[in-house]
Amino acid sequence: MKNWTGNGGRRNRSFLAWLLPGMHVKRWLALLIFGVAVFGLGVGYFLRELYISYTFPEPVYYLTLQFIPRAGRGILFVIIAIAAIAFGVWGLNRSLLSAFLRDGKDRLVDVVYQHRYGRRGPKVVAIGGGTGLSVLLRGLKERTDNLTAIVTVADDGGSSGRLRRELGVLPPGDFRNCIAALADAEPLMTRLMQYRFSEGSGLEGHSFGNLFIVAMSGVVGNFEEAVRETSRVLAVRGQILPSTLENVTLTAETEGAETVRGESNIPEAGRRINRVFLEPAHASAHPEALQAIAEADMIVLGPGSLYTSVMPNLLVEGIADAVRRSAALKVYVCNVATQPGETDGYSVEDHADAILRHSGQGVFEYMLVHNLARRPVPTLEEARPVTLAGRGVEGVRIIVEDVVSPENPLRHDPDMLSQALLRLAQERPMERDEPPIAATGASVSARRQSGH
Repeated sequence: MKNWTGNGGRRNRSFLAWLLPGMHVKRWLALLIFGVAVFGLGVGYFLRELYISYTFPEPVYYLTLQFIPRAGRGILFVIIAIAAIAFGVWGLNRSLLSAFLRDGKDRLVDVVYQHRYGRRGPKVVAIGGGTGLSVLLRGLKERTDNLTAIVTVADDGGSSGRLRRELGVLPPGDFRNCIAALADAEPLMTRLMQYRFSEGSGLEGHSFGNLFIVAMSGVVGNFEEAVRETSRVLAVRGQILPSTLENVTLTAETEGAETVRGESNIPEAGRRINRVFLEPAHASAHPEALQAIAEADMIVLGPGSLYTSVMPNLLVEGIADAVRRSAALKVYVCNVATQPGETDGYSVEDHADAILRHSGQGVFEYMLVHNLARRPVPTLEEARPVTLAGRGVEGVRIIVEDVVSPENPLRHDPDMLSQALLRLAQERPMERDEPPIAATGASVSARRQSGH
């Protein structure tokens, strides 16, 4: 597999990135140099004949550097020509293609690199919802254009819940977050999509992006097409799909056999969750979501709320089975901190057990966990770091990496997370002949524990 994790850093440090294979630049540069050389040769022959047949004034002798040996003049002219050609091509490209550079901040080589190599990137399917999914997508989009986000439709709170109840549409909030994360449009447009009205009768609490998607669904006829058209308008890399098109309700059964209906109500119940399920129980999966899973090179679950963002997708009939059958690398990204009302007191292993208990073995073979030894996560009253219990998870390899944001250690860093995932994808072929093991504290490699 190609190195999708490190080329981005190298291309930002050297003009030699133009010479990378597949950039489709070297051939045209060589043709340009050949044309200039032939033109110069022709001009040289003409001037030589003119010089022989005509006697020039004495100053011409010095202007043409006749006092320098012929070999020295040749080397000097070649150096000047190469410098002039390189500077001219650079200036011409900057001038002609400045319209394609976002805010004039990106370099042309970055734009060409992303265009050429993004289409060749691995096919990644990210399954989840909430802010965790958008963080993951924000990092992955810099390394591949072959992205599919499969998004939960169980959200029933806030602006999304109001629009869902009043207009009968799928909740647009998580789709809006994914569109904003994957958009290649102007930053101002992305900010506009995330803008939330703070006042106004009927508007307060709604985000502009939610209203835009719902309005688009009225224009094009359905919600699915509205997301597709909104993605096209904002130049989204990849595609965003609902896990199901049916109107589902997430329901939880807590300790004491109490039933809590509604995604937004589950964390508020304040009781340990035994299981969650969808109503109706047999909501069918979106066909395009199943196809994307079947064609994926890597499937990523999370990060995000365990029971209300990740789990609802796997509960849709057909999704978990499709993931299990897929030959792709399957990774669950564990949350950095516990979530009040959902995973209070949960360890890394508890997160994994909950998914496997609901969806069965085989939905993920690796689990990516933050390296607390390298970068500690603060302990807050409402959220605590998710730690390893040391008992392992049957059939799952636990991988420990430094993946949290230096600015906000309670959240993943998009770039560090995507690099860790794609690095795992590169190393996986070396492990393909080894059977999965129950990872324990001792089975996690010392190299990863040390962060190297």
